[in-house]
Amino acid sequence: EVQLVESGGGLVQPGGSLRLSCAASGFTFSSYAMSWVRQIPGKGLEWVSVINGGGNSPMYADSVNGRFTISRDNAKNTLYLQMNSLKLEDTAVYYCVKWENGNMNYWGKGALVTVSS
Repeated sequence: EVQLVESGGGLVQPGGSLRLSCAASGFTFSSYAMSWVRQIPGKGLEWVSVINGGGNSPMYADSVNGRFTISRDNAKNTLYLQMNSLKLEDTAVYYCVKWENGNMNYWGKGALVTVSS
């Protein structure tokens, strides 16, 4: 059974940093691309970033490019999102998502990040 469990969310001031983690199990982690997707309160889902199975060629939404860094440790079956220079508008629930056959078909339960002064 595929399981994705996010951690590391919390309250941070504008300009601060947080690192999210996603512990994956139930599949061969290194074989799949992974993404972070967020849901901003009162709005729809926004794709944030993607990384391939080998940990190469990360891509980012324009809204986070230059501030967020996606990475993975395939030995630990863990996906990360380092978030720097956080803004009020980064407040959201962040989901770890597994890609399969061109679809984001497995989602974690999410981690809440609140940016507030």
